[in-house]
Amino acid sequence: MMKKDISIIGVPIELGQSVAGVSKGPDAIRKAGIQQRLENLSYRVHDVGDVEIDQPNSKNIQSKSKLKHLNEIAMSSERVAKVVDKVMDKQDFPLVLGGDHSMAIGSIAGIAKHYENLGVIWYDAHGDLNDAETSPSGNIHGMPLAVNMGIGHEKLTHILDYQPKIKPEHIVIIGARSLDDGEKELIKNRGIRMYTMSEIKKLGIEKVMTETITYLQNVTDGIHLSLDLDALDPSETPGVGTPADGGISFEDSSIAMTVLSKADVVTSAELVEVNPVIDQGNKTAEIAVDLTELLFGKEK
Repeated sequence: MMKKDISIIGVPIELGQSVAGVSKGPDAIRKAGIQQRLENLSYRVHDVGDVEIDQPNSKNIQSKSKLKHLNEIAMSSERVAKVVDKVMDKQDFPLVLGGDHSMAIGSIAGIAKHYENLGVIWYDAHGDLNDAETSPSGNIHGMPLAVNMGIGHEKLTHILDYQPKIKPEHIVIIGARSLDDGEKELIKNRGIRMYTMSEIKKLGIEKVMTETITYLQNVTDGIHLSLDLDALDPSETPGVGTPADGGISFEDSSIAMTVLSKADVVTSAELVEVNPVIDQGNKTAEIAVDLTELLFGKEK
């Protein structure tokens, strides 16, 4: 990967889901040494701090919407998008730390406006393709990929006053194993490319990543990596709020990041759903940093 400056952006949000503690994810990843370890790889790293997140107001509960904390997440997403947009203007590499996956509503909004056709690798146990009608819970962290495709509440889809941010044919989901019925239907109808765990085991992670890179390089002008730590098996990353058994191993994830690094195709990235409150030690954050090092060129 080119030795360009990296800007670290913290998004301490946990409004998108129901397990307390994930707002502490950015600091847990910092504690695991992400800045120093990237600087050891000869990058100039700037930590721009945390984006301010709106907190729920008990006097202003969203009684008319099934979407939990809709207004607060929408306002916070605008702030995230503006901070990321500024980092992109400086031509730094934005590395966004979460926080629950609803933060991708803002991060991708800030990134996608700088590309004609942004590609997205959604490394995740879940599709995050729900909307108010298909979501069993109303938790917005299960919706950011749909929102960025322009599907969902307009307060979320119109962050930075444009939509859609990405096209379904420019998305590759890797590691999916927990999909709701509405998500399965959307994947089928929109032709979203996806590698389930059974396909990863059949093909091998190196082939999956090589195919993903080739596919996206042919149709996009930038590639964003959205790395949800619950893509890995819970035995590897215990500090996540929505674990799903049978996930990607740390070894395979290391290979995946190394393949991406050697291809030099990732232009922005985020690490999400690190929850130190339910973690074992700081294991999940440390794995997030280990994988980030490999993405940025550390030799295995």
